[in-house]
Amino acid sequence: MGTGEDAGGGGDPAWGDSEDELMSACHAGDTEGVKRLLEGGADAAYFEPVRGLTPLMVASASGREGCAGLLLEAGAPWMALDREGRCAGEMALANGHQACVDMILAEAVRAELLFAAMSGRGRGLERPPSNADYLSQRVEFSDDGTRILDTESEAVMMAWEGPLMERHADVLCGRGGRDVLNVGFGLGMVDRAIQARAPQTHTIVEAHPEVHRKMLADGWATKPGVRVLFGRWQDVLGAEAGPPGSPPTPRYDAIFFDTYGEYYDDMRDFHALLPRLLRPGGTYSFFNGLAPHNVFFHAVCCQVADLELQALGFSETTFTPVPVAADAHGEATWDGVKRRYWYLDQYYLPEATFLGDDRDNRDHPPTPRREG
Repeated sequence: MGTGEDAGGGGDPAWGDSEDELMSACHAGDTEGVKRLLEGGADAAYFEPVRGLTPLMVASASGREGCAGLLLEAGAPWMALDREGRCAGEMALANGHQACVDMILAEAVRAELLFAAMSGRGRGLERPPSNADYLSQRVEFSDDGTRILDTESEAVMMAWEGPLMERHADVLCGRGGRDVLNVGFGLGMVDRAIQARAPQTHTIVEAHPEVHRKMLADGWATKPGVRVLFGRWQDVLGAEAGPPGSPPTPRYDAIFFDTYGEYYDDMRDFHALLPRLLRPGGTYSFFNGLAPHNVFFHAVCCQVADLELQALGFSETTFTPVPVAADAHGEATWDGVKRRYWYLDQYYLPEATFLGDDRDNRDHPPTPRREG
């Protein structure tokens, strides 16, 4: 990616007279100089206007762990992007500076968890449905069954995900998944894969009226062992789980989550239901489309999800790398789609086991840990 040259990883950059001393000190690894400059009022969030570099980017791309640590302590933004859309953690990763990667990742996860706790996200606050516009729109199924588009030509689901859904079904049904729940039908790829593995019961939640009608027309409601629930999961599963604090009545051995038009806050709310839906020893997985445009942001989101699930009584989440099919990156695949929703070469398939420790009502956010 040329990150080393651009951000100071290969050879001394010719900082102009107008550029801050802090940038040069970070590139040189001068921790005492960085400390002195910060104490003297230098801005840890300085943004170099030509290439969009920050001191943290320069320190990280050059592997200056001590300087990076000082900058993070001073409030340097870990998520800032340069003119090419790269962040400090991504630059450190590209140049093989794992200590800097781990340091920034730990700070990013800590900041995200703290922000979630302070803002009250995921605490059951009432808010308008995130996917209300989508659910009120018509959707278009392609004739060849390879995609669903909404009225804005955004892709709801596409056929390149098929091999990933097969792998998800292996995870869901491979360890005694007799009673399986899937939230979000879409093209039905994961549900066909689940059916091929012959679960005892198979519950499907789908909120979009047109998708639901097509499911019924295709005979899903009459398949042996299949139960189709129409509506938002917040309504149909909230009723099944019972109110918070009530005795759990788990129904499922495996649960998969893959909705459209919702955000991470919605998935966090879904996670809060899991201890009342999933049996001890049960498996949870979700479509891992978290920040798919940036590998470092993706890693941050995955670790946040892992820690939050652990706080609910789950094992540490494993993220198994799965190569993404080549056609996921082909221009023809995305022809007619307003915006791509996948850019990474690897898909990290999540799997967590519910250990049966009923902590769904505790009010203590998990403590981030530093890897490596």
